[in-house]
Amino acid sequence: MVSQEHFQESIVPEEEDSSDDNDDDDDDEMIVDVKEVAPTPVEVVKKETPPLLIPLDDDDDDTQFAAASKRKMELMLCGRETCTDVIRERVVGNQNHLEFEGPATGQVCYTWDDENESNSNNKSKPKSSVLMLVKRGDDELIRIAAEAIKELCKTDNLEVHVAPELSAKLKHYYGVDDQKIKLFEPAPIPGFGGNHVAMDDELMGNSSNEGLLVDGADGTGTSSPDLVCTLGGDGLLMHAGMMFQAACPPILCVAGGSLGFLTRFSRDEMVEAIKIALGLSQGKDDDAFEFRDPTEIRPSYKLLKESMSSFNLGLGNRICISMRMRLDVRVVNREGVVRARFNVLNEVIIDRGASPYLSALECFVDDLHLTTVQADGIIFATPTGSTAYSMAAGGSVVHPAVPGILITPICPHVLSFRSMVFPDSVVLRCYVPDDARSDASVSFDGRYRRVLHRGDSVQVQMSHYPVPTINRADHSADWLSSLKENFNFNSRARQKPNGQEFDSST
Repeated sequence: MVSQEHFQESIVPEEEDSSDDNDDDDDDEMIVDVKEVAPTPVEVVKKETPPLLIPLDDDDDDTQFAAASKRKMELMLCGRETCTDVIRERVVGNQNHLEFEGPATGQVCYTWDDENESNSNNKSKPKSSVLMLVKRGDDELIRIAAEAIKELCKTDNLEVHVAPELSAKLKHYYGVDDQKIKLFEPAPIPGFGGNHVAMDDELMGNSSNEGLLVDGADGTGTSSPDLVCTLGGDGLLMHAGMMFQAACPPILCVAGGSLGFLTRFSRDEMVEAIKIALGLSQGKDDDAFEFRDPTEIRPSYKLLKESMSSFNLGLGNRICISMRMRLDVRVVNREGVVRARFNVLNEVIIDRGASPYLSALECFVDDLHLTTVQADGIIFATPTGSTAYSMAAGGSVVHPAVPGILITPICPHVLSFRSMVFPDSVVLRCYVPDDARSDASVSFDGRYRRVLHRGDSVQVQMSHYPVPTINRADHSADWLSSLKENFNFNSRARQKPNGQEFDSST
């Protein structure tokens, strides 16, 4: 039985920029606790004696006008447990102007720190490792993986981790056997899983193995891989996310399935992409690396001609990744005991299961009643899952970098229940009321389905452990390309011009 755990949010404060501080002693900032200070009556100013406003230089970021001294407003971000003053909102100037420091999200990149390695010899350099996951039952993909592993084993300071089943097939059918090939066996993650999951399931791990990885020679445990490479479809990516219920290494998705919405790399690019992602192969020069400012004003005809992405994999030794948010989902019984817990990449679905009756659910947002669901079910999806079941049920398509949780009903028996998007800071709860006609059913990324009895509830919130996937170009270019190639997004025959000539150079 999984014990109930209390969720705690920890935010690391950052150093504030002192460049915007007012140098005037009379305008020093004073910390004001908004919750303890009573509101001050509004001071009435006569029209014939307005405050003196002196225009200042446009380059002054602190304020636009100089005026009489006022109380200084301060902002803070309050979560369920703590409050912090490290936020993107800020108060500027003596007039308490509220502004954003910058966007909430952006393109995330990583590089490898080789500063310490440059002064050491080859033997003392730390080894890199990649875990190869291949779609089961596909002999062609196993053959491609065998050829790729042969190439990777020729690379210095690189280990290849594979599952025991795949290792046996590589050795027996393709003669691939090398000391750099290690056996991978997932270890159980405390607090995750459920009492309805089979003990021999990969999610529950190998209870006889204390480490994540087992060396084929002496059985000693080693650290988790630096990179995961999936050769298959989108389902294999979700399988990899289930294997790493806590911290997940970056995942490089190679197309080998039928749809491949999230698999942006081709099979021919696999070996080179793995080396670049691990910093073992040089990308393009830093001189060619240049981020494009999206706020730059450019003529529309140039937008049509220029590439949508300004960089590709390894450009300037920077690897672009999408930090794909996951949902921390817990099943709690009537007594408040957690019976199951999963981190899901796509969605958690509560439906009527095999019952002929509509699902009856009471849903809450931060302990505030949202609605009573009378439908075939309800979907709680991540931005990554917005293009899966949620989209098929009529939900919105959301960029993977948007920090939000989608709620989409499944065939609601009303006309006014529409898909909704909530911020990732909320906690969502749905429970089966005592007057429901039947039990409900819940599934996690389409797996590990279990029954929800009357009084059982499902708690959904943002997980602290995202799934980082490596971009072929950047997160927007990959996402838009997948929408157009796989779903024919907004595709139709282009309307012919009305006979007037169009000169793009003017």
